Amino acid sequence: MQDYYGQTMTSSYFSAPRVGTGVGFLPPLESTMQASYKSYAPPYNISQSLNLPWKPSTYYRGAEKSMPVSYSAPTMNPTTLYRDDIVSRVPPLSTSARTALFSKYTPTDWFRSNNQNYRTSDMTRSAAQKLRDENARICHDTDARTVKTQQESSKSIGNRISDINFWKSELNHELDEMGKEINAITENKNRLETSLKETEGPLKIAQECLFNRENRQGIDLVNDVVEKELLREVETIRQSQDKLKNSIDKANAQLSMNRAAQHELEKDVNDKFRAFNIDNRCHQLHNNAQGTGFYRGVEGVDQTVSLPESWAKFTGDNILRSQRERNNSTHLRGNGDNIMQETSNNMWTQYNNVNVSFSGRIAETMDARNTIQSHLTRVLQEMDEMQNNIHVLRKAIKDKEAPLQVAQTRLDSRTRRPNVELCRDQPQHRLVREVGELYETVDILQNRLRAAESALSELIRTKSTLEHDLSVKNNSLYIDKEKCMGVRKTYPTTARLAGYRGQ
Repeated sequence: MQDYYGQTMTSSYFSAPRVGTGVGFLPPLESTMQASYKSYAPPYNISQSLNLPWKPSTYYRGAEKSMPVSYSAPTMNPTTLYRDDIVSRVPPLSTSARTALFSKYTPTDWFRSNNQNYRTSDMTRSAAQKLRDENARICHDTDARTVKTQQESSKSIGNRISDINFWKSELNHELDEMGKEINAITENKNRLETSLKETEGPLKIAQECLFNRENRQGIDLVNDVVEKELLREVETIRQSQDKLKNSIDKANAQLSMNRAAQHELEKDVNDKFRAFNIDNRCHQLHNNAQGTGFYRGVEGVDQTVSLPESWAKFTGDNILRSQRERNNSTHLRGNGDNIMQETSNNMWTQYNNVNVSFSGRIAETMDARNTIQSHLTRVLQEMDEMQNNIHVLRKAIKDKEAPLQVAQTRLDSRTRRPNVELCRDQPQHRLVREVGELYETVDILQNRLRAAESALSELIRTKSTLEHDLSVKNNSLYIDKEKCMGVRKTYPTTARLAGYRGQ
């Protein structure tokens, strides 16, 4: 492609070297759209340069040479435009001419625009054809899906009717069984009340033992095995009382509970009957049936209160509740003797466990008391020996004063020797070492004396601790052996705990 001389084209001069364009060149879509339809940029201000005479800035510099106005570019030799000596001969350009240099497109842009239009046309037609084929397929699929959906809905309603029939028959059967069980409740609750009164004595004994053991002192106020067994005994008695009270309450309330369960079953049967009639009428409807019509927005109205799982669970829970009540009634009629026997066995077993733990704890306390007494005797003996040792150490320190005075006097006297006789001889060295050894010996003896005095203080504290602990052990023995075991002798016998079984 050729460019007119004197015409500057941005897409030619400000890009890479020109490449030959042919009919087979297909430009990218984005570059073609931007170059062909959206590139309306204003004139670009090109910087001045004497080495580029073809830039517009050179025309202004050439105009300053006062060239003739009639001397224009088309009459000049094109090869002379790139010479430095011709730059000053290029006439100036007006503003409109300079703007036109930047508002033209290249042939490359023209080809790109055409090719883009061809491609857009092909893609549009292809998309339209695919849409028509898809619409035809969707119409066929929707017809088939509508028929299948209606068949599935009818089948689902039929399954629902079968489920209702099943649960209705189960409810009717359970109603008959509950009617029989209501007439069978005749339990005597007075025996349970008598058993409840007999548990008050053992409970007071266990609580009194716990209260007495709170008077233990010091380290003996420990949560030992006896404490745990007593708490377990109180818990066992209270659990037995709770069982007896629950049995009494169940005997009074079982009849009303059975009637409440019967009422729920009757209500559920009536609801199942009404639902069966509605679903059966819906199952018989078809496209040509009478009574059908449009109910706009009915699919958006959700008045359901349950799901299939919760619906089945509701009826199942009613049946399970009725069965549970019937089982409770049956169990309640024979539960009295079992509750009393269980209470007697549990309380007496725990009573024996507490007595065994008391015996073991008393034996441990006596052993501890004897051991403390033995240690106290040895501590007193050791205190006497330590006091003697302290006396020996103090005497040894006192005995080192005379030798130290002698050595220091000798050194002081030898400092008065005259002139050259004041010599650091062997006696001088030995006297200095002797004084150092005496000081070191005295330090060692004083350290041992302080250690002995500290040990004696520890022995005195240990003696006081052992004496206090011995007093604590004697107090614990009195509480466990005399007070607690004495009151536990009044515990009811097995015959008294089980005597109300025949009433």
